[in-house]
Amino acid sequence: MKKLRVGIIGTGAIAQGAHIPNYQKCNNVEVVAVANHHYDKAEQCAKTFSIPYVFENYEDMLNEVDLDAVSICTPNKFHAEQTIAALHKGCHVLCEKPPAITVEEVLQMEKAAENAGKILFYAFHYRYSPEVITLKKFINANELGEIYSAKATAVRRRGIPGWGVFTNKELQGGGALIDIGVHMLDTALYLMGYPEPHTVLGTTYAKIGQRSGVGLLGKWDWENFSVEDMANAMITFKNGSTLLLEAAFAANVEEKDVMQVSLIGDQGGADVFPLKIFQEKHDTLIDVSPAFLPNYSFHEKEIRDFVNCCLTNTMPESTPHQGLILQKIVNAIYESAKTGEAIRL
Repeated sequence: MKKLRVGIIGTGAIAQGAHIPNYQKCNNVEVVAVANHHYDKAEQCAKTFSIPYVFENYEDMLNEVDLDAVSICTPNKFHAEQTIAALHKGCHVLCEKPPAITVEEVLQMEKAAENAGKILFYAFHYRYSPEVITLKKFINANELGEIYSAKATAVRRRGIPGWGVFTNKELQGGGALIDIGVHMLDTALYLMGYPEPHTVLGTTYAKIGQRSGVGLLGKWDWENFSVEDMANAMITFKNGSTLLLEAAFAANVEEKDVMQVSLIGDQGGADVFPLKIFQEKHDTLIDVSPAFLPNYSFHEKEIRDFVNCCLTNTMPESTPHQGLILQKIVNAIYESAKTGEAIRL
């Protein structure tokens, strides 16, 4: 049986916590190389996971090791150049979210994948939750009808990351919106059928991150905090539907962490986490909740899907064009917040 030979660029928390261990659970995968611009970190990761080849320069890894696929697990600033380089070397690519920092970069990534004839897969693992998978079946069966209104929420009470580069605008491109907001944005768009956006009105705030305070995810570097700690947006789509988005690393709210998508259709509505469907049937208003949903790792299911797509040369549901739509919305929110005007796409 042919095994997929995988290389990892970036050896931080997402690589070691999600990508590498889940690749290694697959019988048809070999993780053969890691690269990190801090060689000692790459070397330690390789020892931890018994990976044979270690590189300081990812280009050396691509040139010297025969790879079928690559995971990009680096800060957002480097996603485009590393993805394009891997595609040019004939590798399928699983790129961590968000796709990149600019729309132009994502266009170049999409074109590179098309020219290479390889899979470019963006890592939005909430799509693989049992709630989303189940609700998608209801939607495909027209149980919600026309979905014309939605709300996506990714809000933490005091959840500014106290590690990594999440508060560094140069490396990440932004804060709460581009980090956790994109998860619920993608989930909502995916369930809505990824409609084409029309207008975007957005605001961003840095009210809490730029001062010292209680950190539920470690002590953040408030003196060098250069991103938004909250973003709000209203997105309208060419099909007439509307999406409200709220994302925050830190906000004065009750819950420590809320990740939620709510949908309203003309035949039914739904909250996703936990899953509950609201309908009117037989002259009765009813609420439908699953009695059982399987419990598993979203990351593991995502990795297995990527591996299967690579080995069977099957196009995944997560497409480069969807990544482009999402990036356009994210960048339009930042642009709208900067100019104070709605952005037409």
